Amino acid sequence: MRRRLVDSSSVRSVGWSDGTLELEYVNGYTYQYFDVPQPTYAALLAAPSIGAYVNKHIKPYFDVREL
Repeated sequence: MRRRLVDSSSVRSVGWSDGTLELEYVNGYTYQYFDVPQPTYAALLAAPSIGAYVNKHIKPYFDVREL
């Protein structure tokens, strides 16, 4: 999946395709979150703090796997 770099102290890059959100963290780990709607991805990119948005709106609600 193609990811784009973001300005965040915890997340290096993000990508989204067909409901799968992929996050690469600055610590080198990459995770995929499943069934994430496109508006949630758009809100993530627009959030003032990407890390805070992930913790509040992504992690508690979507299944995840580490790559």
